[in-house]
Amino acid sequence: MLSLISTVAALSAAVFTAAQVTIQVGGPLGQTYNFFPPNVTAANGTVVTFVFAGAPGNHSVTQSTFAQPCDPMASGFDSGFVFIPMNNTAAVPSWNLTITNDQTPIWFYCGQLAPVPHCTQGMVGSINAQADGNRSFSAFKQAAIALNGTTTPGAPVPNLNGVGANATAVPGPISGSISLTGAAAGPTFSGSGIPPSAVMLSSGAGPSGTSAAGSASGAPSASGAGSPSPSSSPSGALANTVNVLFIAIATAFGSLLL
Repeated sequence: MLSLISTVAALSAAVFTAAQVTIQVGGPLGQTYNFFPPNVTAANGTVVTFVFAGAPGNHSVTQSTFAQPCDPMASGFDSGFVFIPMNNTAAVPSWNLTITNDQTPIWFYCGQLAPVPHCTQGMVGSINAQADGNRSFSAFKQAAIALNGTTTPGAPVPNLNGVGANATAVPGPISGSISLTGAAAGPTFSGSGIPPSAVMLSSGAGPSGTSAAGSASGAPSASGAGSPSPSSSPSGALANTVNVLFIAIATAFGSLLL
């Protein structure tokens, strides 16, 4: 009986301690075109949370490939553009991706084009990339920077489901002067403010939310108010797993008592 109780406790702890990794999107002026950290390791089931804390900022998290670092990957994930104003005081939005294939590196970039393409400035990242060699994060970043002035990065394609990782909701919460554009279909949000023009970013006043890069072509504009539904979030899936586990435990105890 004690052995069974110990096993139950260990299983319960494993369920409640789901792995999570956090990546900050953007940074303060002077460090705008960065993901922090730019490369992480995440096993299957890990939730990678992108926190749009860089202010000012108007960034996306868009999946790409090693061969084409600044172009959206076919069927890859894309967060849409999240605008964070200068001196933001509202809660910053985040976006959760759950890793489904940890055997292949996942590459991503920011698809914003204003005031310059962020990707070719080095705003790229990776998950489970090699530590070194010709397919490392460093090699990926150098390939993106090498495209500067030679091509215009491709426009992101709104999508919650990617290759090797999936999201269940668009970034949130969206409140105050924060806004979300070009996001995939899902829970919708909008901020009460209108993002300033791209010209203002170069002067440090704020990034663009209205440029061609600020909304994916043909993408629905997010509207309404609220935050991602808890039932569609990774925590909702975790709660379902816990319920199944405890049902199994109750059944095992019932069999022992008979």
